[in-house]
Amino acid sequence: MKYLIAGLGNIGPEYKNTRHNIGFKILDALAGASNISFNDKRYGFVAEYKYKARTFILLKPTTYMNLSGRAVNYWLQKEKIPIQNLLVLVDDIALPFGTIRVRAKGGDGGHNGLGNINQVLGRNDYARLRFGIGDHYHKGFQVDYVLSDWTNEEEKELPFKIDTCIEIIKSFGTIGTERTMNFFNKKK
Repeated sequence: MKYLIAGLGNIGPEYKNTRHNIGFKILDALAGASNISFNDKRYGFVAEYKYKARTFILLKPTTYMNLSGRAVNYWLQKEKIPIQNLLVLVDDIALPFGTIRVRAKGGDGGHNGLGNINQVLGRNDYARLRFGIGDHYHKGFQVDYVLSDWTNEEEKELPFKIDTCIEIIKSFGTIGTERTMNFFNKKK
């Protein structure tokens, strides 16, 4: 069984520690804990992670956030991965910081990365892990907020939240979307 885990973010050192790059940060933590590394491939940095007889293709698109669909679609096709085995990791301003929600499908909620994936795939019935970053910004400053670095308090909490996200990825591949949602969406 193969799975595509697409962590959304933007390439470049200026984006490395921003809220918008939580998808990259989660995949980097998983790769680091698993002693695997990413390779620069077509449309993204890609690593292969094996867990319980399953293969997870970890993708950090290099297309920038607003064109994430191009990379996701390419790797789904290249690896012959069905849509039900796709999990997208994304930041979400509608959720308080550190709140993690798994959804089986849905709209883009104004997120340009999800919007582009929905547009390119022509559907929205794929799983996504939404990582809450909060909405502590003044009207008109949303872009500045999502592209700013984490606060010191958030930095202290991130490792624990990222560990939960890694458990969700493993659960998604072993027990499926619905059971993963039932278990993790109820956790505090």
